[in-house]
Amino acid sequence: MKLKKFESINVIPFIDVLLVLLTIVLLTSTFISKGIIPVSLPDASSADDMKPKKEIVITIKKDNTIFANKDISGIEAIKKHVLLSPKDTPIHINSDKESKFDTFVKVLDMLKENEYSNISIVTEK
Repeated sequence: MKLKKFESINVIPFIDVLLVLLTIVLLTSTFISKGIIPVSLPDASSADDMKPKKEIVITIKKDNTIFANKDISGIEAIKKHVLLSPKDTPIHINSDKESKFDTFVKVLDMLKENEYSNISIVTEK
């Protein structure tokens, strides 16, 4: 019996397999980045309480009034509220573009004075 000589390789099945693998990788990577893959975690009696850190949102309005988390107003009340939080608490500053820069600097200075370093300034793109 004589063997048939192949002059080319059929790559269509190889391409099909690669496309299926690419589809699987793309789907799982989008679910992982959005954090919507449901996971049922096991129970452990000695586990630490890993609650997410609460963030503080400081808002400076157009008329230079200052609020923290939508309910605390005034720089002194905000300072007392912020000092109750750990130093690595995320702090977001929303400042109206029409507000005085002086008010923003006072808030930032108050945070830096008390050694808070996880500060972000919220802007629009």
